[in-house]
Amino acid sequence: MIPPKQDAEFVAHMEDVLETYATAYAPQQPVLCMDEQPVPLLRETKVPIPATKQHAQHVDYEYERNGTASIFMFAEPLSGFRQATARPRRTKVDWAIEVAQLLDTRYAACEQVTLVCDNPNTHTKGAFYEAFTPDLARGYVKRIDFRYTPKHGSWLNVAECELSCLTSQCMTGRHIGELALLQSEIKIWADKTNAKQRGVDWQFKITDARSKLKRLYPIIKTG
Repeated sequence: MIPPKQDAEFVAHMEDVLETYATAYAPQQPVLCMDEQPVPLLRETKVPIPATKQHAQHVDYEYERNGTASIFMFAEPLSGFRQATARPRRTKVDWAIEVAQLLDTRYAACEQVTLVCDNPNTHTKGAFYEAFTPDLARGYVKRIDFRYTPKHGSWLNVAECELSCLTSQCMTGRHIGELALLQSEIKIWADKTNAKQRGVDWQFKITDARSKLKRLYPIIKTG
């Protein structure tokens, strides 16, 4: 996921995100990262045998597909807050509703939220206008300071790392076949993680990027 050499757009967005991570915690303008992940819903075809003192739970390898869902992960690196939700789709409207829900609840008193996310065609200001009336949409947009990760730079998004943690800790080796069950399970994971108040200590700085990823920076010709 590393871009070709001398990619000015990549380094511009990368430094923007790295500078964001280097800022001190500001309660009135917290830094929030978000990412999405599609998941298949896999329904068991045979009832698992419950665990006993003599053996662990027995689960058959056979399953049937029951559609797909999309997990929306939000992570606030400095406070240790996570929110994981799931929806049947990940359209512009779905994304806007998820962001708006946080702006109306956890961040209701915040003047502005810095939102770090990737830059597909769903993560746009226009998405709010597809989901809400113009006055509501404008209100949400004015409260968001967008920071887009560069193309091929998803590793810069803390929320992607949290999605990886959720997948390995909550979903690996399991068949979850219903959306409601998926929503319940990932909420339990988020609640337990939040209880630990595990923050993210991001160490990679702009100075590190300019040294270790020097090949990505354009060569400036002088004279």
